[in-house]
Amino acid sequence: MSADHDDAIDSHPPLDDTGLARLDELLAPEQLGEEAPDVISAHGFLVALAVAPQSPPQTQWLAELFETAPAFAELAARDEVITLMETLTRQAGDILERGEWLELPFDTDLDDDGEMAAAIEDWCAGFMQAVFLDETTWFAQDESHVAALLLPFMALSGLFEEEPEMAEMVADEAQFSALATQLPELTLDLYLHFRVPPEAPKRGPGKSGGKHEGKSRSGARKGSARQRGGKR
Repeated sequence: MSADHDDAIDSHPPLDDTGLARLDELLAPEQLGEEAPDVISAHGFLVALAVAPQSPPQTQWLAELFETAPAFAELAARDEVITLMETLTRQAGDILERGEWLELPFDTDLDDDGEMAAAIEDWCAGFMQAVFLDETTWFAQDESHVAALLLPFMALSGLFEEEPEMAEMVADEAQFSALATQLPELTLDLYLHFRVPPEAPKRGPGKSGGKHEGKSRSGARKGSARQRGGKR
């Protein structure tokens, strides 16, 4: 991606630092046990819910995210967790709706102790977990294109490390980091894919395209999906 392209796209966090820190605190193993998702994987999962072409019911995604029913000490803590998660998902959708990038909760410059690489893996694994929740819907529209957009998420997640193609994509730190830098753009591309009409076929000379001719996805980064003719 060129510097000019980077400058053209604004980036925003779907949950501010205070909210993310509070969610991290509420999801801590000492609070909910080792089976509870960490805040990074939960972030990836919730962003994928915002991207998804169809939102699953709350009961369904909560059951998937928390593989075992979390033992909240207080009902208020449970309500706060759900509120923070729904806020993150809603605000992620709002950012993508404006054609902007999401600021993700990690740095793509890898550190020596491997913590940043582990965070990227966890985020992508959480994202893919939400995809698996409703694969049929995700791949219903141009399966090969969606698969291509999801390939970096899959490779970085570590869930497919036994597959040679995936392992080769992240064979060294430079490749791993390069793929990770693409995640905000790919996330927006997936969102647009599900909401912006495909480009209409080019018409021959002398034929009018008509006022309802669809807009191309490649030119749909600026403005809201509604302005672009998409639906949420």
